[in-house]
Amino acid sequence: MTAAADKAWPNPRWIAHRGAGKLAPENTLAAFRLGASLGYRMFECDVKLSSDGVPFLLHDATLDRTTNGQGLAGELSWDALSRLDAGSWHSRAFSGEPLASLATVARYCLDNAFFLNIEIKPTPGSESLTGTVVANLTARLWADAPLNVLPLLSSFQPEALEAARLAQAHLPRALLLDALRPGWLETAVRLGCVALVCDHTQWDEVSVQQAHGAGLRVLSYTVNEASSVDRLQALGTNGIITDRVDLFSPAS
Repeated sequence: MTAAADKAWPNPRWIAHRGAGKLAPENTLAAFRLGASLGYRMFECDVKLSSDGVPFLLHDATLDRTTNGQGLAGELSWDALSRLDAGSWHSRAFSGEPLASLATVARYCLDNAFFLNIEIKPTPGSESLTGTVVANLTARLWADAPLNVLPLLSSFQPEALEAARLAQAHLPRALLLDALRPGWLETAVRLGCVALVCDHTQWDEVSVQQAHGAGLRVLSYTVNEASSVDRLQALGTNGIITDRVDLFSPAS
């Protein structure tokens, strides 16, 4: 691994998926707080844009699964989105939990010295715009933070990462992959990434060595079994994204 990549992203190994895995409504501040109560210092979340350009946390393109709203989330203003209930779908204990803006999550992370992996999750057709807006806001929110605590911007969409690179080249980036298809390493290098994040089943000794040889860190999602953790650690991977924040202690 190159010194530049190491300096750009010295994050914790254990990363709480969508805040607290499945123990709280995903991508909400309540999830972050629960993950933190179990010792996690780094969190992964999904960020897209409202119709008026406000970055907020939501995984799906539509609102139906995780809120009491309906339809494409990107077609609503942040004012309308902020009034939705994003907790009742999970359990009664989280009834009324709102969607979280990126700005709100940033304040929480900065106040508590937490690390963040922001997955740029564009509404289809808005890849470049979302990458640009998310990168610019991230740079402003973390303007006074040391370089070693800057969020990692990741995405499955190369267009989004390229837009982020053009907007704020100093922010560390990672290419998200569901499989190691031809050109995976070359694409990450071309985008100036410091890391690759892939389905954990795809990594083997050869691919991990290839990534490390190119100066890239190797992260895995979504790792929920102890046997998978053992395999990934033996391979020398650098980060584990998990739902099982109740099972795996980041202090271990």
